Amino acid sequence: MPGNQNIIKLHERGIFQNIFPEERSPDLQRALVGSQQCMYCGFDPTADSLHVGNLLAIIALLHGQRAGHNVIAVLGSATAQIGDPSGKNKERDAMDKSTINANVESISKSLDAIFRNHAEHFWPFEKELSPPKILQNGEWYKDKSIIHFLSTTGRNFRMGSMLQRDSVKSRLSTAEGMSLTEFMYQVFQAYDWLHLHKNHKCTIQLGGNDQLGNIVAGFELVKKVTNKELFGITIPLLTTKSGHKFGKSAGNAIWLNAKRTSAFHFYQHFLRLADTEVEKYLNLFTFLRNDQISEIIKQHDKDRSKRIAQKKLASEVTLLVHGDEGLSSALRCTEALYGGSPAGLAKLHEQELRELFSNAKSSELFYEPGTTVFDTVMKTGTFNRAVDAERTIKEGGIYLNEVRMSEASHVLIPSQHILPNNITILRLGKKNYHLVKWLGL
Repeated sequence: MPGNQNIIKLHERGIFQNIFPEERSPDLQRALVGSQQCMYCGFDPTADSLHVGNLLAIIALLHGQRAGHNVIAVLGSATAQIGDPSGKNKERDAMDKSTINANVESISKSLDAIFRNHAEHFWPFEKELSPPKILQNGEWYKDKSIIHFLSTTGRNFRMGSMLQRDSVKSRLSTAEGMSLTEFMYQVFQAYDWLHLHKNHKCTIQLGGNDQLGNIVAGFELVKKVTNKELFGITIPLLTTKSGHKFGKSAGNAIWLNAKRTSAFHFYQHFLRLADTEVEKYLNLFTFLRNDQISEIIKQHDKDRSKRIAQKKLASEVTLLVHGDEGLSSALRCTEALYGGSPAGLAKLHEQELRELFSNAKSSELFYEPGTTVFDTVMKTGTFNRAVDAERTIKEGGIYLNEVRMSEASHVLIPSQHILPNNITILRLGKKNYHLVKWLGL
């Protein structure tokens, strides 16, 4: 059956953390069950891709969509020019409009792909999902003057409340302080909700725990202007084992755009999760039923070395973000790199090989019949001295396409030592790789 309209039950899976106002939680549950609601979440385009830290918010929107509600993703093409101070210890660098616009276009494509992948692979019901909206808040600010905005919207804000926000207090206590630009961020995010409420009947805002102050600001603005009380729902922030937040600013982002983080590396991130974390992540990042997750964990616990739970998690999330093609590529790359068989390498496209060995050196060589292992290592600059090359090859320290070579005079055979994409993966020792692209074949 389609999803339960009362998405507050997702609190049991850890997806939702808090409701604002807390005392009106029963009213929110009645609203969700009683009629179709509209909910939104905002994303500032401070990079050309969102990351895994944002993915949980997107999944929360998808759960809302599954429950029959209308969902909106707002890209902050205007607010990105200001910079959200939440969770930051210094002001963001100013961004030019051309960069922001390029980021918006890139993120829009990713969001659209995720919504499409979800509908295609995770929604088995005949009833169609309500189509999501992807909006830019720059659209409703472009014709506003600052004087008019302050003389109308600005009158609804009080300095006392604004100064009490955690994002403000934490910055005011530092030597750097806070600029007026950053201080006004909460005003603009609050107005976003007012605009969405008036134009799209948006009653629910989703956001990370660090966004609670901005959510409260929007709640108070809407109540003053319309005399209606709306609802905020916060989502837990993903953190590392050490408690640090995942994200661009933290420098540990796993990006949703394949140009930033390939489907293979994205898949590997979830595949490498610790056993102690995997059940939590299955609840957060998949649409599997609770009983399905329990059965997966049961099978996983029988032999944890098989990583059954991690494989299921990685496959589900990669399919959602990168689709069929991305998941297939991730699985091919995983088999090629860790399967221990040269046959796996032969299945890879050239681009996949370059992504797998992105840190490896590369060379283009003209293939001539009779080219030997010794010729190859010398022409690629793997060794400076012939004597070192001959000794290392004899000792078994050179591999071509994961096959150990022991004779320097061994002649390269295209079907054996050169992959169908005309590439040879040369390895010295355990970790020193070199990609050789053969020309003339």
